Amino acid sequence: MRRASSINRPPTPDAEVDQEQELSLQEIINIKLIESGEKERLKELLRERLIECGWRDEMKAQCRAFTRKRGRNNVTVDDLVDVITPKGRASVPDSVKAELLQRIRSFLVSAAL
Repeated sequence: MRRASSINRPPTPDAEVDQEQELSLQEIINIKLIESGEKERLKELLRERLIECGWRDEMKAQCRAFTRKRGRNNVTVDDLVDVITPKGRASVPDSVKAELLQRIRSFLVSAAL
């Protein structure tokens, strides 16, 4: 007698092992950054640099201007995120990006990845 396979049946242990072995390079790097604590250090460095160069104040001003234009009661956080995120990403200074990239590269070399 043949058993019907079920879509809801959990995967076999072998399938789970295969999925774990197939992590992308980006996922592996992210795991190493988190385990070492380097990700938090990089985030803190980014915060400091963005404050130093005035980026944070610029983003605050853009949020205030958008809120004033639309009316305080007509703006949601999602509205702000949708409008400000592309501008914010595009306005991060190249020097900040370069510094972070260099720190990540140094980490990868020291972690032998």
